[in-house]
Amino acid sequence: MTRTAQIDRKTGETEVSVTLGLDGTGAGERDTGVGFFDHMLDLLARHGRLDLAVKARGDLETGAHHTVEDVGICLGQALDEALGDRAGIGRFGQATIPMDEARVSCAIDISGRGLSAFEVPLPPGATGTFDHELLEEFCRALALNAKLTLHLTCERGTNAHHVIEATFKSLARALRFAVALDPSEHGVPSTKGTLV
Repeated sequence: MTRTAQIDRKTGETEVSVTLGLDGTGAGERDTGVGFFDHMLDLLARHGRLDLAVKARGDLETGAHHTVEDVGICLGQALDEALGDRAGIGRFGQATIPMDEARVSCAIDISGRGLSAFEVPLPPGATGTFDHELLEEFCRALALNAKLTLHLTCERGTNAHHVIEATFKSLARALRFAVALDPSEHGVPSTKGTLV
């Protein structure tokens, strides 16, 4: 079974291409024009064991908002497509990741219902050209388009860079467990018989 997807999206603000493989090693290049975001996508791919190629061009002269959100949309759609009918997956995943003084927890349910419960307060400002508020925009776009329930909670942290990095790493690890194939699961892990 090949669990891969390719999503292309073109709007008046961005042009995004995402190629995703769920059973990977972290391979692929991430090039969005937003350096810190590329680094976070690298972390997501490596710690999530996702083969992930992202190419995005956006109206960065107005800020990175449209680019980051549209990458989240495309990555969510790719996850949804690559998961297919969800048969045999673990469905649930959670991880708590420390990054120096920061600690962030993530819990995921590949439920078929998109929801982002985001409790990661960050100070106003930016890391590089990545406005801190874009973390929530990315997570919401990802969760809604992947049709997954996503809970993110910052348990502690004072350095925005560390908090954001811990968020991406916890998301990666929780996602890795949730999409993993469970050899003891012979169907869709739901009493309803469907997660789509």
